[in-house]
Amino acid sequence: MPRRPGGFTGRDGELAALDRAAAAGPGPVLMLTGSAGVGKTALALHWAHRHRADFPDGRLFADLHGYSPIPARDTTSVLREFLLALGLPAERMPDSPQALGARYRELTSGRRMLVVLDNARDSAQVRPLLPGGDDCVTLVTSRSRLGELVVSDAARPVPVRELPAAQCTELLAAVLGPDLIAAEPEAAARLAGLCDGLPLALRVAAARLATRPHQGLAAFAGELADEHTRLDLLNVGSTGVAAALRLTLQHLPEPARRMFHQLGPHTGAALDVRTAAALGGCLPSQAASALDQLAAAQLVVEAGPQSYVLHDLVRLYARSLSPGHDLEALLRLLDHWLRTLLAACAAAEPGSEPCCALPDGARRAAPVRPFADRADALAWFSAEREALRGAVESAVAAGLHDRAWRLVLLQWPLIVWQVRDGWVPLLERALTCAEADGDPGAQSRVRALLGWVLSEEGRPEEALAQLELAPDLAALAGDANAEAIARINLAVALVRAGERARPAELLGAALVLAERAARPDTAALAHQHLTEHLLTVGAPEAAADHAVRGLELAAPPAAAPRRVVLRTLYGEALAATGRRGEAVRQLDDAVREARAHAYEEGENAARAALTALAER
Repeated sequence: MPRRPGGFTGRDGELAALDRAAAAGPGPVLMLTGSAGVGKTALALHWAHRHRADFPDGRLFADLHGYSPIPARDTTSVLREFLLALGLPAERMPDSPQALGARYRELTSGRRMLVVLDNARDSAQVRPLLPGGDDCVTLVTSRSRLGELVVSDAARPVPVRELPAAQCTELLAAVLGPDLIAAEPEAAARLAGLCDGLPLALRVAAARLATRPHQGLAAFAGELADEHTRLDLLNVGSTGVAAALRLTLQHLPEPARRMFHQLGPHTGAALDVRTAAALGGCLPSQAASALDQLAAAQLVVEAGPQSYVLHDLVRLYARSLSPGHDLEALLRLLDHWLRTLLAACAAAEPGSEPCCALPDGARRAAPVRPFADRADALAWFSAEREALRGAVESAVAAGLHDRAWRLVLLQWPLIVWQVRDGWVPLLERALTCAEADGDPGAQSRVRALLGWVLSEEGRPEEALAQLELAPDLAALAGDANAEAIARINLAVALVRAGERARPAELLGAALVLAERAARPDTAALAHQHLTEHLLTVGAPEAAADHAVRGLELAAPPAAAPRRVVLRTLYGEALAATGRRGEAVRQLDDAVREARAHAYEEGENAARAALTALAER
């Protein structure tokens, strides 16, 4: 048995699971399965040493080299070693593999022994090495899931996942000393995150820090943050994350290896079958089969039906296999994102027309996921926000500016819904790309959205600087609807800046443009803001008229949030003209409609209007 691993920390849950499995029946077989570098061997050895007294008749250990630079161990040679360790003289060694196995099971029968089989490739490599005694415990580690061993020998799997953040810092402290970690706790936490919670990566990082004691955790974490050099920094000689992943990959079937090579351009942690099919340029069924093989080898983690998680270090290794990336794979991915974004926009804002078309030559690589309703689409937007931001950066780096600004602009339903959530840098990036693409229509739409966000953030001067340019750019592009939206957004910003005359002119022009473009959704928006403006300047009768016209255009259920706003404004206008009963009915309807569509902000506004009316 190799010595007890130094600096071992955490794993209380896995150790307890091993304890339970070891006591669960005659001749139990325990399996520690997990990805490369996750610490399976260290955990197995720690448990074996901790339970040494439970196995008075001895312990056997073999590294089966299932994932190793050298060939996998032949079970016959391992059986010979085990029999020699059990005291069988060499001259009495059986000749055939079957006889060796029978003698091994005979010698282990009736004994209380622990057999540790480390780094197994598959179930076939393990099964001949299982001891014969009911009081023997076998502990297997593997990067494969070894499902056949569960079926044939009732093996009990104990998955080994990445270390939680607190245990990562404990491991660093065990190697580097607690004082260094205590001096830079935030940097230590960042370092742990960049290592994906992999003990192997953490130990390599600690080894580099130990040889450069004056660098400090924060400086080293800053180096690791660069995705271009992270894998290199997490290798020391032939040991490291890339080496471990390479050994896993080389034992996979060709379709899985080919799929893995295509995953580099992906920019998020979540990976579904459709996105993988787009990356691989294959059918979803082929992608699903390849992903299942990658999951069996712990290179991706199955998170749900046709849904997987791809950790950063694994993704970076996949990227390293295709330096400079495969441009065609990147185009397939970006165009798949664009098609999915268009579908999400249609579900989030039913009845609205797309704010942009697909770029010329867009690839159709895989079917896009369906969206059940607005809530489903908004949840997807939110979940994929970071992946989409990464996709924008990949598009920019590849000079695909026509894709980059579309990837940002098509997130507008979430941007409007969560308007004060730090969108300005991404929109500024989109504007730069639209300018590089030479598309005045794109520039207009991005400036209109950016100006709206800046206005909502309380940055009026910056907002107006963007919004004043948007209408003319839309007119230059011949996009009447974009010009209408730009004028509406400019009018709203001017109202907030205290202007009273110009907003009405802009909103009136926007209404004409929307009607000319046959866009009832934009016309309803113009009526909404005209209602608000007219209430502000003391013209409630005209405001009520625009609210009614807006409600006629905002057909349910597609425009439910807008209808709630318009109905609330209509109630306020009716109250201002003295029609109190009608006002209460409209506000009550607004509350009910908002609640029916889980529009909390709209419900609160309608209730506030009711309260204000009751206090008059």
